Amino acid sequence: MIINNTAGRNDFHSLEQQFKHFVLSDPDTSIGLGDADYLDQLGNPSLQALKTNTAKAKELLLAIESCDAKAFDDEIFNRQLDLDLMARYLKQEIFFAELEQDGQPQRCRKPGGVDGISEGIFQLFVNDERTAEARLDNILSRLQQAPNYLKIEASVITQPIKRWRDIEVEQGEGLPDLFATIYNWAKDTDYPNADDLQQAISACNTALEVYLNDLKTRDCLTDFTIGEDKVIELLALRNIKQSPGELIQMARGFMADTQGLLTSLNKRLCKKYELAADTSDEQLHEFLNEKFAAKIKEGKLDSVLDYYSDQIQSINNFIEQRHLFAIPAQQEIRLLQTPSFLEPVIPAGAMWPPLALRPGKKTSLVYLTLKQDQLAEHTELGIPVMMIHEGIPGHHLQFATAAQHPSFIRRIFSANEHAEGWTTMLEDYMLDVGYISDDLVDEVRFIAKREMSRLVARVGIDLYFMTGERDYLNVGLDLGFNSADDYSEDVFENAAKLLKKATGFTDGRVQAELNWYSTEQSYPLSYLTGNRLVWKLKQDIQAANKKDLDALELDQAFHKVYLESGCMPVESLRLVFEHEGFL
Repeated sequence: MIINNTAGRNDFHSLEQQFKHFVLSDPDTSIGLGDADYLDQLGNPSLQALKTNTAKAKELLLAIESCDAKAFDDEIFNRQLDLDLMARYLKQEIFFAELEQDGQPQRCRKPGGVDGISEGIFQLFVNDERTAEARLDNILSRLQQAPNYLKIEASVITQPIKRWRDIEVEQGEGLPDLFATIYNWAKDTDYPNADDLQQAISACNTALEVYLNDLKTRDCLTDFTIGEDKVIELLALRNIKQSPGELIQMARGFMADTQGLLTSLNKRLCKKYELAADTSDEQLHEFLNEKFAAKIKEGKLDSVLDYYSDQIQSINNFIEQRHLFAIPAQQEIRLLQTPSFLEPVIPAGAMWPPLALRPGKKTSLVYLTLKQDQLAEHTELGIPVMMIHEGIPGHHLQFATAAQHPSFIRRIFSANEHAEGWTTMLEDYMLDVGYISDDLVDEVRFIAKREMSRLVARVGIDLYFMTGERDYLNVGLDLGFNSADDYSEDVFENAAKLLKKATGFTDGRVQAELNWYSTEQSYPLSYLTGNRLVWKLKQDIQAANKKDLDALELDQAFHKVYLESGCMPVESLRLVFEHEGFL
């Protein structure tokens, strides 16, 4: 890519277009954002492509950093903010492209062939408004490219990290089921190229088997730490100002406060249900899960989705009656059972946000993992909190609103603590404003606070996984680690003890949680970090109240600015509130 500076160093619009072109030139990113330029193409997983892309990112970063926003007169603030976000985006791309583990790029340790061939195909299958034939044509093209893609991927991977290799194999073994479902869909819709599709699926399945069997024979590494210095660098790129030490102190303080509240709720609930006074939080959690378990209708696991559908409508009615949030007219939430190939990385539920660049209705997909051994994760107490978090007013509303922002970078920027801080703040806020009836609010808050304990565990485990420092597992819970001899050599066994103790999750969910904690460096810690940053931002705005608003008006104003400003780190959003006169 050639950086065009003929219009001058201060040509913001030129830089914005060059940045957009850079982002969308990657087929995987393009389709994931709802762009239509590469619907029939897989990406290039080679190391040479990664090297070339990184060089382009560095060249563009230099041009952005040399841009003088002061030349933009009344647009100085917003354009400077956008330039900062574009620079952060590129720096994070460069960071992960150049991140090494045991002397080689992390890219060589982390197999990604399954996601590389399946993510776009799955999106074309479940989240595309075009005709079946047009979508199947794109899927056919991608499947025909898949065998070569997997060969290149296999050549890139040297010694994989064992856990990441195992995740790749487990996900990959579920892909033939997806392809079979797509073929049945093609037959049902009389797709004219069904025979070609069948041949492409057969060739892809054969190549996939070869790829997975090859991975199974590889020598593996178990250490996937990146070191404290890299963690500090990554936090700075995320615009998280706290050090790892400060983050763990924050987590310990939050855990102490949460444990105190759980103790109070435990006493009230044990008295209400005539349970023994010494009933532990774990035992009470199990009792409530069983008492309020979602009922399976006619033996069909997917009947649990009905509970979630009912909650969506109930929450929307509550919000509209009180005018708490502005809900876009053209938006939709679709509930789906998690497909088998995604179960290893979706513990209970996850949301695919609206495609930022797709015009028209903003549609989110909420996947719910419904497995017999994990049904305890779906209860009449937990489902409302899940839908507050994933749907409206949580992720779906946040991203459906951001997708309408005029700034390209604010529609596509990924700031995990901004997204997760918003949703976890809402888990408390919606209970505080009365969404749950008084006769069940203690039960729901107890379950929610047990769930919120996962945020503390995530900080400790994320830092532990990234640094290897065992002290980060000390978040204020007694895990029985009295000496070095009590720790297992398996970091996942140590981490599982903390997560199980903090949350009471089923063993299946614990392992699935740890899968993605290990692969998404600095994402898990963003939940509690974001929660604390968002509450602090809101409390500072309330304390200042520079616009002299009543409580409801201030809440409404906070929600409006937060949602309509687009995606960015919380520290950047604080600057927006200052610019808007709230601080």
